[in-house]
Amino acid sequence: MKLHNLGEDRLLNLLLAGLSLGKAVAAGPGDDCALVAIHDRRKLLVLKVDCVVEGVHFLRRTSASDVGWKAMMRPLSDFAATSAVPHFALITVIVPEQTKVAWIKQLYRGLRRAARRFDVSIVGGETSSTPGEIAISTSVIGFVEKHRAVSRRGGKPGDDLFVTGRLGGALRQKHLQFMPRIVESRWLTENFSIHAMMDLSDGLGADLPRLARASKVGFKLDTENLPLTGGAKINDAISEGEDYELLFAISPRDRNRLEREWKKRFPRLPLTPIGSLSRLSTKDNQLLARGYVHFQQSG
Repeated sequence: MKLHNLGEDRLLNLLLAGLSLGKAVAAGPGDDCALVAIHDRRKLLVLKVDCVVEGVHFLRRTSASDVGWKAMMRPLSDFAATSAVPHFALITVIVPEQTKVAWIKQLYRGLRRAARRFDVSIVGGETSSTPGEIAISTSVIGFVEKHRAVSRRGGKPGDDLFVTGRLGGALRQKHLQFMPRIVESRWLTENFSIHAMMDLSDGLGADLPRLARASKVGFKLDTENLPLTGGAKINDAISEGEDYELLFAISPRDRNRLEREWKKRFPRLPLTPIGSLSRLSTKDNQLLARGYVHFQQSG
């Protein structure tokens, strides 16, 4: 059976039957909008939309379940960068009408599995046909305490730069099965003052300069100290992208305590100092191999 044999309404009934909703959902799938109760003014509402596109983020031969996992986890990685807690998601699926129903069902299995990992309720979305490539857009809504919200803009000259996990080689498999660092991010903001943070989705060579520009500072990178995935080279860690690890800036006064307590709390996940932020000067900024940038030709 293919989608053009099923129709949109029957497809939605098929997909929505397996969803579970949190207690705060007043109106979910099936209505024009999802209505969610908000009662704590000490928190900020957090919203993020992201997408995965065939030929850009995955190939047609990629497992549909893995595509669903990635489609959900990409915006959740941005939530980690903000130290926010996700609660609700909206999914837009854009596919050719010849797409097999079995592929869509597997896609939703991956979406549901990823959502359950972080207690996210899928509360609605949209479907559309296309003459082009498959695309899945995921919008996520959540909250963060005002005193724990982090952005790219707070970095200060002299701050130490750290990254979680290992970099490079993600395109060989990790980019389809990564785990957003939400737990680690929440621990960081509970125990330390994190000045600036972002997730490494486009590669250190693209993302570190973005953090520096947003904070209006320069940076110095210790390339020899980059934590590499097995088989990866330094240039892979800088330019490949899709690592979905955290890059953050913290006062050097907190460095020793951070490294000591991190090892106790996350003994299996490396935390590596990779450089520092500096005063804004063209002499301080290194020329890095660029990561992935949409709508820009390489060469």
